[in-house]
Amino acid sequence: MPEQPLYGAIEAGGTKFVCMVARGPGECLAETRIPTTSPEVTLTAVMEFFDAQTGQHGKLSGIGVASFGPVDLRGQSATYGRILATPKPHWSYTDLVTPLRERFGCRVAIDTDVNAAALAEARLGAGQGCGTLVYVTVGTGIGGGIFTAGHTHKGRLHPELGHLRVLRHPDDNSFAGICPFHGDCLEGLASGAAIMARYGQSLDALSPDHPAFAHVAYYLGQLTSTLILSLAPDRILLGGGVMQQQGLFPLLRETAAQLLNGYAGLGEPDWLEHNVIAPALGQEAGLTGALLLLMD
Repeated sequence: MPEQPLYGAIEAGGTKFVCMVARGPGECLAETRIPTTSPEVTLTAVMEFFDAQTGQHGKLSGIGVASFGPVDLRGQSATYGRILATPKPHWSYTDLVTPLRERFGCRVAIDTDVNAAALAEARLGAGQGCGTLVYVTVGTGIGGGIFTAGHTHKGRLHPELGHLRVLRHPDDNSFAGICPFHGDCLEGLASGAAIMARYGQSLDALSPDHPAFAHVAYYLGQLTSTLILSLAPDRILLGGGVMQQQGLFPLLRETAAQLLNGYAGLGEPDWLEHNVIAPALGQEAGLTGALLLLMD
């Protein structure tokens, strides 16, 4: 019986690259974490990991990359597979695809980390059975992925939900926001980095009655209502470090319900409670999605 194909997977994040070789989801043979420093140092360490694993297990059939964005996903573009202009020092226009393809002589599939997570949750996690699923991560930054009609959504770019503009909370008008492009967009106001800049502590260090909870939930509730009205998703998953504070969920659902105000039957509290929820795969979603990019 022929041996199953061997795949590589990379979750390329702003703080670390997680690399894995596997026969498929749940069949990991080796995994490592590499700090995200300069492109040269980080990608050299990635290559060395896969070199060692192919020496032990054989040739890779493909490598899936789930990357932080923005990244060019247009197959015919001259900058396909490259990180685009990013606040991450030295990473703008770094090519993530060509070096891997040339080194290992295999196909390389790439998508955003949040699109890959949406794919994984739709196939194996909390989004199973959903025709349209939105995955939002609220961590150091804010990103969103969309799975619909069997595929992740990509167009001229890819979803950039963290940069949607939101109305300011009435009690939060003095903070300028941290986004270098938009100031007080969603990421500029409600991301983990914004919370630290605004309040001097992370959300988990603040008491549940601290104004930060009401402010962050107000902004995420606006995102939720916007997604419901624009995409009509079957489910919205909110993960990432900030969303580990479970007290945010009822607050943001309440804001979404108030904004939707019963329009077209949307925003019913029971629907929101069961469909604006946490992901099921946790920190494994991005890496699992990177594998599934190949297996799709």
